[in-house]
Amino acid sequence: MLCYHSAMASFFSKLFGLSGKSDSPAATPEEREIYNDLVLIAAPMKEGSQFRLAGRIEKYDGDVVLVRSFIRADLFTSRDDAVATAFRKARQIVDQNGPLLFSDGEQSRSV
Repeated sequence: MLCYHSAMASFFSKLFGLSGKSDSPAATPEEREIYNDLVLIAAPMKEGSQFRLAGRIEKYDGDVVLVRSFIRADLFTSRDDAVATAFRKARQIVDQNGPLLFSDGEQSRSV
């Protein structure tokens, strides 16, 4: 019975990020691209042997940086594919939202 509980504890630790190991976006280097005076940042999240689609869109307004983050369910076996798709997704978000993307004045939020 002890093995079962240990296995379940390990499963829940991995599921809820309680293991102390970090598979956070910071674990993978970011790449940047300029698009319509905005900075697009591809920040794929390493998950096991795959990469989750994630990134940010930043707008610089004087000393203030406004940030719109996104994380999607898409997983890729190649980091390069995750980066390319993150840039495509960021451009799509910018094109679909236009000036409204930052019009709420919030410094940071998810899109």
